[in-house]
Amino acid sequence: MDKESSKQDDQNQSQDEQNNDSSLVQKIQQLGQSNVAQAPDSNIHVISIIGQIEGHMQLPAQNKTTKYEHMLPQLISVEQNPEIEGLIVLLNTIGGDVEAGLALSEMIASVSKPVVSIVLGGGHSIGVPIAVAADYSYVVPTATMTVHPIRLNGQVIGVPQTFEYIDKMQERVVNFVVQHSNIEEDKFNELMFARGNLTRDIGTNVVGTDAVEYGLIDGIGGVGQATVKLNEMIKDKKTSESE
Repeated sequence: MDKESSKQDDQNQSQDEQNNDSSLVQKIQQLGQSNVAQAPDSNIHVISIIGQIEGHMQLPAQNKTTKYEHMLPQLISVEQNPEIEGLIVLLNTIGGDVEAGLALSEMIASVSKPVVSIVLGGGHSIGVPIAVAADYSYVVPTATMTVHPIRLNGQVIGVPQTFEYIDKMQERVVNFVVQHSNIEEDKFNELMFARGNLTRDIGTNVVGTDAVEYGLIDGIGGVGQATVKLNEMIKDKKTSESE
């Protein structure tokens, strides 16, 4: 009887291990990481927005992408998890889908916990509003941020309504960036519509130090500076809540 019980326990343990392995593989496939919004060892959670931001259309398999439908549940989990007290957003993106990028920006801006962003290699196009959506933003000295007008891919109907649609979408992006950073609207528009800076487009490629000078990004720094700043913001939040 003992042998049968022991055998049954071994089978149950083996089944549990298989289920755990299956769950781990599923998380990696869907979200690109094994732990989602869990902080057993740290009160700070990190999410990365890498490559091209994928929106309503699936990009080719060889493209390095960030799927916004994977990011949104992570941000909600961060908001709901009491063990997580702060969030760091790592950015190295060429941009992508405008509506998906704005959705991520609004979600990051609405997180009640302190959020710090770091622009690494690049925070181009719709990556700009995502970077400034954080409570405090950093950019490394060698990073660049391309500011340019919205473009449409595919078939475009040449009617006034199309221009009006693009103009309103452009206005949404500009308003968000101006509201969540220290850059003046006129300066941002000047960078956006500049000629001669980009060889095959209009706009401006803003280097890290210039981004801070323009007020687009709050400071120059990397992981160390961002971690110190985030811990300060967490401490200040606890102090204000206890008063």
